Amino acid sequence: MRYRRARVFDALALLTALLVVVLDQWTKSWVVANLSPSYFGPRISLIGEYLVLYYIKNNGAAFSLFANSILLVLLIAIAIGVIAYLYVRNINTDSLWYKLIFGLIIGGALSNLIDRVRHGGFVVDFISFNIPQLNFHFAIFNIADAAISVGVVLLFLTLLFGSLFKAEGSPKKTQSSSQKTSGLSAAKSENELLSSTKEHDSQGQP
Repeated sequence: MRYRRARVFDALALLTALLVVVLDQWTKSWVVANLSPSYFGPRISLIGEYLVLYYIKNNGAAFSLFANSILLVLLIAIAIGVIAYLYVRNINTDSLWYKLIFGLIIGGALSNLIDRVRHGGFVVDFISFNIPQLNFHFAIFNIADAAISVGVVLLFLTLLFGSLFKAEGSPKKTQSSSQKTSGLSAAKSENELLSSTKEHDSQGQP
């Protein structure tokens, strides 16, 4: 039953990855068709100047990081290795939360990889988040970048707080075990004392 449930959760993780890929590729195709050419095409304001759709070609990683850098290839290889290792560790478990997180990350990475193959090395980015009052302009990104980032943050928080909860639970468990052992020892000593008293009383009777 446990392995059957694990397989169902694997299927849900795969479905999550596929949904990310489909949504990301569909939005990118729409952007290329309606907001071309890159950098000079029309802009669509969704929430004033705070959230704008604007087409650019990104040769770097998520949020335009490490553009045209050998470090990008190394980071992608390391990231894929880490995610693959973590997923394999959980493949026969019934941890749905972990598997959905992996689905987000894998789906985002796969969709951006599809972009690089389709477009000769670049990725379509189009979501621009800004706070004009603070002169803050976030790097332009896409749905795949968002899925990867959300997945990584959730994974980090889950591992962090999971470790903290385990660390807090261990002393309590040890203390409880110690109290149980102490209680058993006390009960044993009391029984021995009672037994000894009874034996002494029986010897003192004529």
